Amino acid sequence: MNTITDTNFNFPNQKSLYKGKVREVYNINDEQLVMIATDRLSAFDVVMPKGIPYKGQILNQIATKMMKATEDLVPNWLLATPDPNVAVGYLCQPFKVEMVIRGYMSGHAAREYKAGKRLLCGVEMPEGMRENDKFPQPIITPATKADMGDHDEDISREDILKKGIVSESDYVVLEDYTRKLFQRGSEIAASRGLILVDTKYEFGKTKDGKIVLIDEIHTPDSSRYFYADGYQERQDKGEDQKQLSKEFVRQWLISNGFQGLEGQTVPEMTDAYIATVSERYIELYENITGETFVKADVSEIQNRIEQNVLDYLNK
Repeated sequence: MNTITDTNFNFPNQKSLYKGKVREVYNINDEQLVMIATDRLSAFDVVMPKGIPYKGQILNQIATKMMKATEDLVPNWLLATPDPNVAVGYLCQPFKVEMVIRGYMSGHAAREYKAGKRLLCGVEMPEGMRENDKFPQPIITPATKADMGDHDEDISREDILKKGIVSESDYVVLEDYTRKLFQRGSEIAASRGLILVDTKYEFGKTKDGKIVLIDEIHTPDSSRYFYADGYQERQDKGEDQKQLSKEFVRQWLISNGFQGLEGQTVPEMTDAYIATVSERYIELYENITGETFVKADVSEIQNRIEQNVLDYLNK
């Protein structure tokens, strides 16, 4: 199956190319960014050796749909989507923090809680909670934004301000936007029979100083979803929740002895396993958006993307 795991285009007025864990970002004339969602898969901050068919298209299309569904609340960077794998938007100066917000004690928060910690990023987690219980109020647990290959690290609001990573006046806006987006995302999820468990948002500043939402939003890579149906019953019985996120990939890696720690090697992902991951991503798309996924033509995926971007830029 054709996947796109690396690009090296040379667009008109291109100033630079930045390669993140799963996205490649082309700076056009210091004014616009062309962001290509590749089929790379990252888990535990490590990029897996093989791509997942349609993953980039799925993430890009969910993110652009969610940006349009929240633009009345929070301004965002998006200008156009000239290709299923591509978003074009304003060049922004990104903030060096990811705004992580958690409505439920799952994933990283649950692992920390099990290890006996009750303070996460300076925020107290109540005693007596079980994994996947709902927090009394959603909590914001920021992480420092790492460069590719480095681990993002938990950080408190206090340390962000003390280290001058974000000014207090800007941070107040980031917190406000994060809570508003999570509330809207939770409402959208509920309308699809889902629970938005936790997610992360990234923000940047435009040239005229406006704070806007950037990168992806409410995708299975940046968010965790549960099925609402049967949630409480499963909690009462102490059973695992039915999840819609890439947690299934993390759990597979953990069960095969990999958590991104030094000295560990990524287990082999067979073609059969990769096909199941692709199918899960399509299931995620259809559940999150309520729409049938339409596979783009991937026979000449590099040429398709390049031509669509050139057509857009030449307008």
